[in-house]
Amino acid sequence: MSLENRNQNILLTVDIIVFSVMHDKLNVLLIKRKNPPFQGEYALPGGFVKDDEDLQEAARRELVEETNVKNIFMKKLNVYGKVDRDPRGRVVSAAYIALIDHEKFQLKATTDALKAEWIPYEHIKVLAFDHKKILSEALKELRYDVQTTNIASQLLPNRFTLTELQRLYETILNQELDKRNFRKKIKTFEILKPLNETKMEGAHRPAQLFSFKEKDYQPLKDKIKVFL
Repeated sequence: MSLENRNQNILLTVDIIVFSVMHDKLNVLLIKRKNPPFQGEYALPGGFVKDDEDLQEAARRELVEETNVKNIFMKKLNVYGKVDRDPRGRVVSAAYIALIDHEKFQLKATTDALKAEWIPYEHIKVLAFDHKKILSEALKELRYDVQTTNIASQLLPNRFTLTELQRLYETILNQELDKRNFRKKIKTFEILKPLNETKMEGAHRPAQLFSFKEKDYQPLKDKIKVFL
């Protein structure tokens, strides 16, 4: 069928799933919707794509407008196009996922969001549209990514101990990890650089500090190494 003969009425949106770790709990950045449908309910940040925008550009704009979070790494997750997913009509959404340090951003809601806030994942029961399904799939992707890429570098400070790194993995994976096995596997990843610095951890002896060799998002060099 030629383009001239097509009669489609499909709208395009973006949704952004932003994770962070706060007080050893995995949190999700949500907005409370200002307008119908689902007025006053929690949803993922996002919105309609403009005619002159590419998808990631739209995702970055919507994230800034609704939460004031900007200049972060985002990874494409999936496309969601179930016919009845949006009561306003046929809407297809491209979803993006991110992991950030929440302390680097001061949340501020504008445009069609009443407010933006961090909500612990375990407390999220209902979201607008099909956003609970999108969030569930995003968490699976994050848990895979944290085991097969250096995405943890997006959250940790420039210098950290192996204990702090393990605690981050355990929070995201929601599972306690054996200390010896964790350190053995992390070493095989070849993503860390040992530093000639230490840090006191409680009453224990000083712990060596490490940094990531690369801060930019990278897969683990043709290797699939998973903890779970």
